[in-house]
Amino acid sequence: MDMNRHDDEQLVDWLSPLFLGSYAENNELLEKVLVELLRDHVYWRRNIHPEDRPQIPVLAETGPEYRRFVGRMKTELHGLTARLKNSAPFFNPRYIGHMASDLLLPGLIAQLVTTLYNPNHVTDEASPVTLPLELDLGRQLATMFGLNTDPEREPCAWGHATSGGTIANDEALWYFRAVRYWPLAAASAMREAGFEPGEIAYGPKDFLQASDHALFNLPIDTVIRLRRALLAEVERKLDRREARRLAKAIEAERVETLGMAEFHARHPALGTPAVLVADTAHYSWEKALKLLGLGSAQLEAVAVNERMRLDADALERKLAQLHEQGRPVLAVIGILGTTEFGSIDPIHEIVAARQRWRKAGLEFAVHVDAAWGGYLASMFHRPDGTLLGHEEMQRDFHFFPSAPVYKAFAALRHVDSLTVDPHKLGYVPFGCGAYVARNRGMTDFISQKAAYVFDEAEATADSEYERRFRNLGQYILEGSKPGAAAAGAWLSHRVLPLDAENMGRLISETIRNCEYFFEHVDQLRDELDGIARVALPFEPDTNLVCLAINPAGNRSLARMNAFGRRLYAHLGVGEEIDIHTREFFGSRTLVHRDKLGAKAAARLMDELDLDPATFVEEPDDSGEQADSVFLLRHTLMNPWLSGHEEGLNYLDRYCRHLAALVRRELAD
Repeated sequence: MDMNRHDDEQLVDWLSPLFLGSYAENNELLEKVLVELLRDHVYWRRNIHPEDRPQIPVLAETGPEYRRFVGRMKTELHGLTARLKNSAPFFNPRYIGHMASDLLLPGLIAQLVTTLYNPNHVTDEASPVTLPLELDLGRQLATMFGLNTDPEREPCAWGHATSGGTIANDEALWYFRAVRYWPLAAASAMREAGFEPGEIAYGPKDFLQASDHALFNLPIDTVIRLRRALLAEVERKLDRREARRLAKAIEAERVETLGMAEFHARHPALGTPAVLVADTAHYSWEKALKLLGLGSAQLEAVAVNERMRLDADALERKLAQLHEQGRPVLAVIGILGTTEFGSIDPIHEIVAARQRWRKAGLEFAVHVDAAWGGYLASMFHRPDGTLLGHEEMQRDFHFFPSAPVYKAFAALRHVDSLTVDPHKLGYVPFGCGAYVARNRGMTDFISQKAAYVFDEAEATADSEYERRFRNLGQYILEGSKPGAAAAGAWLSHRVLPLDAENMGRLISETIRNCEYFFEHVDQLRDELDGIARVALPFEPDTNLVCLAINPAGNRSLARMNAFGRRLYAHLGVGEEIDIHTREFFGSRTLVHRDKLGAKAAARLMDELDLDPATFVEEPDDSGEQADSVFLLRHTLMNPWLSGHEEGLNYLDRYCRHLAALVRRELAD
């Protein structure tokens, strides 16, 4: 037997039970398990107190009001499902648009079934069973990133589910602000109270005389230890009433109490901290700074290189500029898979930059927005958690991972926190994002007390941290939130662990599909030779591929963009569009002139045979200029794209379809 054919058969055998399937091939499996678990739920309800008399009469279903309600309900449900038939068919291999695909059966079933129990994860009183699963989900993800989850060793990581990546990003800055600002508040309150803590093992030797600049530029781990040491001194030197009074005074001086304006009015020498992020960052970061009162003007964009990754040299220049100005830096954000291009920022370079600037007195937290690319980390780790070698990984691919991408993933264990979306490359239903922190001690700085639901416990040991997190709503941005999403992701990871032999094996197939498509773009170019130019603006780091297509002889970027939009009109979805008329489903994005360096812009214009003068930062009214390039974006996360059988390679079929669309549009 041909070895490749044998390997394909093994892969198909392994993939087959994971999803419902584009043709709902596993419908009987899904139905059987759901009915079994639904019946189990019914039995559970009937056996809570079987001696109780049923509330709904046996003959209720014969009553006129009962029948009218059921009739209305069925009518509306059928109307809803009729409309839903025009939804984007994420499950189908013909869908290569947004960051969505078919759902893993374990997570899907777990979420559907858990919804019947309706747990609320604001507190374990409303979710005694599933809230611990959410905290274990955090440990699963932390382990995938190479973080320590052993409570006997510090720092110990923790994490939890969110409604999506935006909330997780907001929470990252919320935590950073709480930790980084705390020493300033503590010093102010202690000076005012005349409390002398003495020499503390962590932070400045003379804590009360340290400048605001020095107090703000302490590493997160140091601040966590400093707080514990200071409060221990307060408890040792003061009686209970005085200690409580000083603790309240510290709270009164905190930025969370005073607000940004008043806090900075009391600390004018500090300056408003900046947050640095690559030019390709998701718009959620601007929203986060507005939400926290820092202001979007404090979001400092760092230039990207030709691969659309954060430019390490540009980051260094930006940090040097801020340091010279005496301006603090709250955080530097690395993107592990940009939304538009799937690019991987050099996380290792960001971590190295922090080490260098720390010696110069400039400290910053490092957060990684891995909403898209986070699950790729499963490909990098063995089941025992150890990191695979670069050469060992490359044996399974043609290009992946490049040296910078490998180093970026290897450096994740050094960052302070990460965002990741199980509802993307984790293949579980929307909405399930997650926030993961390297040091759970950051939760010492977050306290939103509500007497009806929270106790007063202060965590100092693992058991106390566990008790603390049972009141999860006190330590996260969200309050009431569904437990079903977290339970679905948790169970999915139990069935398909987050390592190279399980989840990583699934995601590896999507990377191979991306490499296949990347290599076959040349065939598309050849097929359209003399008809249109096809450019791949950026070599992919993950499983996103963008294409630009320019009709032969056209020199205007604006006209090329208009042509691209006409192509996309055959690939998009909408409530008014019959999806059965679509051969394939795609998405689109834009790359703006101010995001590209001069070299990258010149190369792209040359590849597309466009007049560089038509690519400008501010277009005029001539209709010949444009400030961005329109791109067809392809998210290749469906593992069945290659078909694994002769004649079923959807990537080949898509290329032929795209070529036909180009010819059709040019013929019209």
